[in-house]
Amino acid sequence: MNQVLRAFIAIELPAEVQHKLSQIIQRLQGQLPNVPIRWVKAQNIHLTLKFLGEVSLNNLEAIKQVLVKEATGFSPFEFSIGELGAFPTLKHPRVIWLHVTSPSELFSLQRAIDLQTERLGYISEERRYSPHITIGRVNRHADAEDLNRIASVLQKTQTGLVEVVSVSTVTLFRSDLHPDGSVYTPLAIASLKKSNPEKR
Repeated sequence: MNQVLRAFIAIELPAEVQHKLSQIIQRLQGQLPNVPIRWVKAQNIHLTLKFLGEVSLNNLEAIKQVLVKEATGFSPFEFSIGELGAFPTLKHPRVIWLHVTSPSELFSLQRAIDLQTERLGYISEERRYSPHITIGRVNRHADAEDLNRIASVLQKTQTGLVEVVSVSTVTLFRSDLHPDGSVYTPLAIASLKKSNPEKR
């Protein structure tokens, strides 16, 4: 039987940045007591580049090779984490996130990984990539009053520039669901290097 695991490709955040973001989560929790939101644990906060879903163990090596190959085509860069937002909208929040302001390198890196993993059979998102840091997910059983309270708090809360993150690696993570939440385990880490001289 072919074994599978859940996996995704992401930029791992330094512990001190995760701590800063967890402080924002605590601040929101204090303003939204008893509202059904699954907040992301500090150690799980990251910037997703590609959600792969179920991955066959037989495909892991090919994915790792793609990650290393694509990462070497990009120089290290920085992105900044800022204001709060929500999907689908601030007035109808289901996923709570922090905005990422990033250079073109991030979008190019994401596109390169997306294209190469799609060739391995991992479907590309139809929506345009919108970089963000997810910090909470609203329970589907939340009622209209809950959603209004969340929307009100998000619209009133100003975070400003939270942090600037330097990116030098990209990580393939395994995701395991446990009773107390997901556990993410790094399976491979690829380093960014100087851009290749030839046109991509």
